[in-house]
Amino acid sequence: MQSPKCATKLILLHPVTNPFKMRQLRTMARTAQSAPELATAPPLPRLRPGKICVAIQAALPAEMVERAEAALRDSKFLEFRLDWLPKPAAALPLLADFKSAHRDITAIATCRRKEHGGNFVGPLTSELELLLKAAEAGCDIVDLEVESAEEAKPAQLAKWRASLAEAGTALLVSFHDFSRTKGLEQAVARIEAFAPDFVKVVSTARSLADNLAVLRLIEDHSLSSHVVGIAMGEEGLISRVLGPRAGASFTFAAMSDGSATAPGQVAARTLLDLYRIEQLDTATRLFGVAGNPINHSLSPLMHNTAFRRENVNAVMMPLQVRTLDDLLTVVRELPLAGVAVTMPLKTEVMPHLANPLLGNSVPLTQRIGACNTLRVGADGKIIGFNTDVDGVVRPLEKRLRLRGAKIAVLGAGGAARAAVYGLVEQGAEVFIVNRTHETAVALARQSKSKALKQEQLANTRFDVLINTTPCGMAGNKQALPIAENQLNAALVFDMVYNPIETPLLKLAKERGIPVISGIEMFVQQGARQFEIWTGKPAPEAEMLRVVELELRRRG
Repeated sequence: MQSPKCATKLILLHPVTNPFKMRQLRTMARTAQSAPELATAPPLPRLRPGKICVAIQAALPAEMVERAEAALRDSKFLEFRLDWLPKPAAALPLLADFKSAHRDITAIATCRRKEHGGNFVGPLTSELELLLKAAEAGCDIVDLEVESAEEAKPAQLAKWRASLAEAGTALLVSFHDFSRTKGLEQAVARIEAFAPDFVKVVSTARSLADNLAVLRLIEDHSLSSHVVGIAMGEEGLISRVLGPRAGASFTFAAMSDGSATAPGQVAARTLLDLYRIEQLDTATRLFGVAGNPINHSLSPLMHNTAFRRENVNAVMMPLQVRTLDDLLTVVRELPLAGVAVTMPLKTEVMPHLANPLLGNSVPLTQRIGACNTLRVGADGKIIGFNTDVDGVVRPLEKRLRLRGAKIAVLGAGGAARAAVYGLVEQGAEVFIVNRTHETAVALARQSKSKALKQEQLANTRFDVLINTTPCGMAGNKQALPIAENQLNAALVFDMVYNPIETPLLKLAKERGIPVISGIEMFVQQGARQFEIWTGKPAPEAEMLRVVELELRRRG
């Protein structure tokens, strides 16, 4: 527990430009003036919970304890979801033995009734009885939903709480909204009416901006309460990762086998290793990779590995984005220091950039008409870059001189635009080949390159052939964009990186042609992003290693 003096120091260390911190500072001042004795959270001398509570669910009591043993590898703070068991009372003797064998752990017992989002079908009296027996079995905290607290008669609740106190168990009162994020302050008021040891408010995120409401709630109440705030769902990841950084007592996580007890719950090992949740502080710079879908993006792994390797206090999170306005709200208000963006955001974000003109020439990003990297200045202005260009140019520069090189580009979409403009700028002679020839002609005219019909490929020799189409990507059933007799190049570059060896690369290898895989393109564009965001050289070898390992793990 922080003393008022320490808490004030912590708040003043927060950047004053951050609206969350300014809001919390004002709240703290108002709280201290109106009720000095409530300016800090009440003490919990016996409890030392960590930042991550791993939720344990199982079909049988023995399985629950077995899973709890496994979860201890990640955290010594566990939640036992008794309501997932057909007969919760049968687990209590095993739970008592488990707690007796592991006296250093902190345990929460939860037995949420079905009408409040859980699985327990008994009445209120049975719920209260089970939670009390869990306390007597050694659980340090019991979770009672606010609806049950409100349903209980005052005398009944007072007697129950006295028994909890006798067992030395703390009370957490929780609120869950499984449909939206709204009315959070009212939920806190309902909970605080019962003066619990912990206040837990859980909503459902329908947008990225819903995370902001949860983080504001945490910051507004963390100085006077032991508060936990979470937004469920894929869009709510920010709240799960940054909740403790904002002042939450802890966050909930799934077991590392991925068995989640709530939508969007993240594995404990992921929070620890990928997001380094225990090292995040108010000085941590925040980055995101935005798209829809975005769950399987390798960018958080690649960049968080690079941040760790180069001792950069930063974290990247995947951002499930439905609209550009939603993303821009989070960029401004969280705030984010930088974002990697995917289609269609690459083009939609262009009008919002504050890129300076370079003399009388139009910057390359504007000429391409797409931006995949945002850097946010201290003044809130967004500068955009297209590092897809670097992802193409850098691997090729390591192998040949680009000026005067004859390069065929298959495709005329967004990835092709970055490749074509970047290569033309390096002095290469670029030929665009596309199934719809008119599209290739239009891009060639804009980029000062040339269009070539597919049937002409076999009669033309190239230094490099680059595939920018999704053909060959995992799950894509389209045929190769080129026939075997048209593979007339000294080097083949496939921008597809999943699978690692695409059908095109396999064909090239069979013919003895050197290849560049899409992994190298992905890593090089990411390396350029790292340099833009940090001003430091990127650890390219380490970035390449973790991306390749993860792709091989995924099969």
